[in-house]
Amino acid sequence: MTPTDPLVPPMDAARWLDALPRPVALTGGTGFVGSHLVETLAAAGLEPRVLVRTPESPRWIAGAKMRVVPGALDDVGALETLVEGAGTVVHLAGVVRAGRAVDFDRANRGGTERLVAAVAARAPSARLVYVSSLAAVGPAATPAGIGPEAEPRPLSAYGRSKLAAEQSVASSVGLRWWTIVRPSAVYGPRDTDVLAFFRMAAAGVAAVPAGERWVTVVHVADVVRGILAAAAAGEHGSTYHLGEPRPYEIGDLVRRLAASGGVEVRVMRVPGAVLTFAGVGGSLLHRLGLTGIPMTRDKARELVARHWCSRTAESLEALGVGDGLTFEDGARATWAWYRETGWLR
Repeated sequence: MTPTDPLVPPMDAARWLDALPRPVALTGGTGFVGSHLVETLAAAGLEPRVLVRTPESPRWIAGAKMRVVPGALDDVGALETLVEGAGTVVHLAGVVRAGRAVDFDRANRGGTERLVAAVAARAPSARLVYVSSLAAVGPAATPAGIGPEAEPRPLSAYGRSKLAAEQSVASSVGLRWWTIVRPSAVYGPRDTDVLAFFRMAAAGVAAVPAGERWVTVVHVADVVRGILAAAAAGEHGSTYHLGEPRPYEIGDLVRRLAASGGVEVRVMRVPGAVLTFAGVGGSLLHRLGLTGIPMTRDKARELVARHWCSRTAESLEALGVGDGLTFEDGARATWAWYRETGWLR
């Protein structure tokens, strides 16, 4: 994937791109979802402004036609420069894995509060799209899923910090237009989280939490489309859930994932206590500075929850984005990308 070959070509999103108030500014543009959004905007000639912590290393978006604004979410001056006179602001940046609740809160709530203040001061007429997470509302009681109108009951410190960030957006008196999108479990090219399941499938054995558990998934291209649709055609003050309209039982999902890559996999059910123990150890290693450890106490708490299912049909219809890629098609394309880049054999 190159800056001239975006995952979502501009012609596939023209109706939303043409309607976007400009200029467009983004946080989190060097990350998994954000980099794909930046490439689509750049390919459409919008030359987005992108907040970049280390401009000398813009990762996936090196070479994209954009305006780099050096800085991070704790830099008020950089945030004000980023959003000055902007027509659309998309906030994707945040911390998804940390060893302590205070670290999640500092980045996700605190960073969002500073960005909201910057938009209110420097671009009060801008449309602000906050990209949150299903973790902010918590798991569902049944596979039918949980809708945007449900009372949030976040399970993890990460989820509570994302909910606090949502509340800082919704309660701001300085914003004239805002909307929130909550993607489900996102997968696709450049992802390093769901990659763990692809690696297990490639090895022939995949461990999943024991018991009946269902999950809603969404390909990153459909998240990009959802963000653009929310920014261009969403309703002020609304929250939208993004994901396939139907959930998958976790064991069945892994088998479908394996089949889409032409491999066979044996699914092993792991007791929740084992995952919890691994999470405790991972959190300790995080506090010792090994922040690359994927499993933490917080992540284990989310993994052992029963149904990470989102009710998305109403949101997809309201945004006019359709049902999106099926998991089989999305997983097949993701296998191909992982293999082409050498992440998987």
